[in-house]
Order: sequence, then C-alpha cells, then structure tokens
Amino acid sequence: MSLIRRRKQNETSRPTRSDPSSIDKEDDNKKKIPAKDQNAEEIALKKLRKWSCIDSCCWLIGSICVTWWFLLFLYNAIPASFNQYVTEAITGPVPDPPGVKLKKEGLTVKHPVVFVPGIVTGGLELWEGHQCAEGLFRKRLWGGTFGEVYKRPLCWVEHMSLDNETGLDPSGIRVRPVSGLVAADYFAPGYFVWAVLIANLARIGYEEKTMYMAAYDWRISFQNTEVRDQTLSRIKSNIELMVATNGGNKAVIIPHSMGVLYFLHFMKWVEAPAPMGGGGGPDWCAKHIKTVMNIGGPFFGVPKAVGGLFSAEAKDIAVIRATAPGFLDNDIFRLQTLQHVMRMTRTWDSTMSMIPKGGDTIWGGLDWSPEEGYTPSKRKQRNNDTQVANEDDSEVVASQRKHVNFGRIISFGKDIAEAPSSQIDMIDFRGAVKGNSVANNTCRDVWTEYHEMGYED
Repeated sequence: MSLIRRRKQNETSRPTRSDPSSIDKEDDNKKKIPAKDQNAEEIALKKLRKWSCIDSCCWLIGSICVTWWFLLFLYNAIPASFNQYVTEAITGPVPDPPGVKLKKEGLTVKHPVVFVPGIVTGGLELWEGHQCAEGLFRKRLWGGTFGEVYKRPLCWVEHMSLDNETGLDPSGIRVRPVSGLVAADYFAPGYFVWAVLIANLARIGYEEKTMYMAAYDWRISFQNTEVRDQTLSRIKSNIELMVATNGGNKAVIIPHSMGVLYFLHFMKWVEAPAPMGGGGGPDWCAKHIKTVMNIGGPFFGVPKAVGGLFSAEAKDIAVIRATAPGFLDNDIFRLQTLQHVMRMTRTWDSTMSMIPKGGDTIWGGLDWSPEEGYTPSKRKQRNNDTQVANEDDSEVVASQRKHVNFGRIISFGKDIAEAPSSQIDMIDFRGAVKGNSVANNTCRDVWTEYHEMGYED
C-alpha cells in the first residue's frame, strides 16, 4: 500500500503535458540556453552522424575477415572428394591415377626405388648461422615458401653462398640438405617434383622402407658432397640395406636433371678403390642396381648454365626483365638483385657440371648449328619392314639442305644476336674493360665482372 501511495504522489507531483504552466516553464528553460551552446551541440551531432574514412576501412577489413573465415570454414567443412564430384559432373568420369591402374593389374612392391633429385629441387636447411639468422635453426633456406628471401634477403644470400676458396661452407655457417622423402617432394607449395610419383608408388604398396630420396647439397661439387657430408657413402649404404631387406631384389634408380650426372659420378666412385672411391669393387653396380631410368639428363650440359655464370641472366631472369623492365637493376630493400645473385651463384661449384660439353661438333659455332640445314637420311624399305635396302647408293636419299637458323646458343642483346660474327667485337677476358653495370645490356657487358674485381680475383 505504501508503494502505491508513493507512486501516486510522484505522478501528481510531475508536471503533465496538458498543464500549460509546465509547458511555459520548459520554453523558458530553452530560452535560457545560450546560442553558442546550441550551435556546438548541433556541430557535435553532425560529426557523429558523418561517415569517416576510418569507418569505411574498418568495415572493409571486417568484411574481408568475415568472408575469409567463412570460406575457410567451408573449405574445411566440404568433403575432400567434392572437387572430384564437381569435375566429374562437368567433364565426365576422371581416369584412375597410374598407381590405381597398376594396382588393378596386380602389380605389387618388388624392387626398391631410389630417387636422385636435380639441381635446386632439393631442400636445404640451416644448422648453424650468424646472428642475423637467429630463430632459423633447421628451417628451410631453400625450398618451401622461401619466406626468408623477403624477410632478410642479405642474410639469406650470405648463408646460401659458399666459400670461394674451399667450395664449402663459410666460417660459422652450416647449411645441410633436408633428409627423407620430403626433401624434394615439393619445390614450393603447389609446385611438385617427386610428390605425384611417390603417391602413385604408394598406391601399389611402396613406403619409406622401399623408397629412398638420395638428397644431397646440390650447390657443392660432386666429390665435396662426400668430403663434407659423406653423401656418396650414405647412398651406397642405403642401397645395400634396401637390397638386403627386400629379398635381394636390386634397386631401381630414378635420377632427374643434374641428379643424372651426380649418380653417374656415384657409379664411378663406388667401384673405384678406396680412399678416393667407395671400394665396392668392379661389380658393385651389377650386384645392386637393376636399372637406371634417367629423366632429363643433361649429359652434354645446358646453355642456360653459361648465361647464368656470365650475368645471372638465365631464361627465368630474362622473363622477369621482359615483364618488369628495370626491376632487377634497382636497389630494392637494400638488395642489389643481380649483383648479389651473381655473387651467390658463382660460388656454387655444381654449376660447372652443367656447362655445355662437346664443342662445335655438338653445339656448333656462332653462325651455325649441327642440326641446321639437314634432315635425317631416308632409306627405302622392303615390304616386310625388317630388311633395309642398302645395296646401291642410288637408293639412299641424300640429306637435303634447308635454310633454317636456330639462333645462337648465347647472345646478349638483340643487335648482337642478329649481327654477323664478323661484325662482333670479340674481347679477350684478360683485357676486359671494368664497368659498373651489373646488368648486361650489350655484348661488351658480358665480359665485365664486378667493378672492384680484376682478372686475378
């Protein structure tokens, strides 16, 4: 009852809108407010109502984050086979992978398999470094995301370079190859090397005890991989172990790119007498190796290696230069790109194994190549396709001359590439003109070294 009485008292004490005296009092109070204060209040209200650029940015960032998390949620929620369902709905049934086909045919594990990666495809990790590489212990310097190239470029170049005198690690730095199948399954995210082959072999029963990645430091010379890491001895021991634990079945070797040359060196080394060789005896390869299946072996070298040594402007660099002219010549993030790339790659002794071999017989000269102007000889065959008619020279169709120009194996600049050899000013390296230009824009720049270096250096 007391609460009801108080409420009634409050209601009677409050002025109502119908009471004219209360309305007059409110109007008097409004009149008492200064005009300046009223203007300030109106300006403040307008500012609150105004949409600022910061608000737009916050809304945009918030929308992007919400969309990103939503898509990430969908990505994790959708079954892994969803992409296959969509693909089959659009293009029809997807053919089985090679491993599935081989499994249906009844193939199983028999011979152990050894992969030998090529140059730059094997991962390298840091075991010891300078202060600038703090926190990178056993992190990949080569392969993977290449994040350290952008975070600390000069430190990365310093640790990826080798000593110019020894061809090994500089003082206080230890960079070693990654071990296991992960060493060269992917070069970078989404860029596979051996991953697909490993996955297909796994479908017919292969696993890590029957597959071995012969990872090595592809920067150093072949023999130095044994001197520093005993890599050749480890390959020898692993092949022997795999053969012994797989019922005596010999190993199948699959080298790729420079790995072809590296394994060729291994086969010579393993049968050579100790201490320079592996001491396996002249029949070691016959006892332990079933076959060698080379993939893209550069037995005669590659022209790209010459361009890389001269100027670091191999094919990949040329593509970047054509896409973004002037980008590589700038001093970006304190990284003089081409100069540091040349300093680094020229310390890698392994690049010398990729230099073209065979001379003019294989590669030709400035103005001609062995393939130029010739077609293979055609011979007349009998009906049984097994006997070749070689009775008379008149039956042999001579090679016909064709005027086809394949271009020069190495050329810097369009003018030099198209000029006759007699008009090219050939400069002796011993008397090369020193210059400050790092990028090669003319033929003369091919012969220039870093401006502070001379022939003796």
